[in-house]
Amino acid sequence: MLNLMLLRHAKSSWADTGQADPDRPLNDRGKRSAVAVGRYMASNALVPQLVLCSPARRARETWGLVAGELTAIPQILVAAEIYDFGDGKALMKCLRHKAGAAQSVLLVGHNPSIAGLAQNLIGTGSHKLRERLEEKYPTAALAVISFDFDNWGSLATGSGTLLRFVRPGDIIDDD
Repeated sequence: MLNLMLLRHAKSSWADTGQADPDRPLNDRGKRSAVAVGRYMASNALVPQLVLCSPARRARETWGLVAGELTAIPQILVAAEIYDFGDGKALMKCLRHKAGAAQSVLLVGHNPSIAGLAQNLIGTGSHKLRERLEEKYPTAALAVISFDFDNWGSLATGSGTLLRFVRPGDIIDDD
């Protein structure tokens, strides 16, 4: 059985309008959200064996803040093909070729690719969670999808079960 966690990078800063897109850092809200997601993952035993991360600064910073909350630090692979803004097919190809023997993978990337991949893979799971995911996949949102096979090469449309879909607003207490 395989588990895939799909994390959209946290909120980034647009303060420096001359900055190249891959170089944009997280803003304060994004940093808080990434830490909250890391705490959520740690408290729910969602620790991946492998992290596949976009090379964009905002994705790497998101992962760094999440990792700071985990009890174990997995292997990380920064993969250029995750810096993708398509329908998620490039991400599926990346998973098939780079996830290897890992049973649990966290992919940190961008929309619309993350949302597209999630929607493509999910065949079953909570109807309410699926509706929320399809409505909007906000920054720092995390989907957890399980598969009833043990080879990433078997990924196919509708082959996954959505176990969780958590948005920052679901886990951050602003009081």
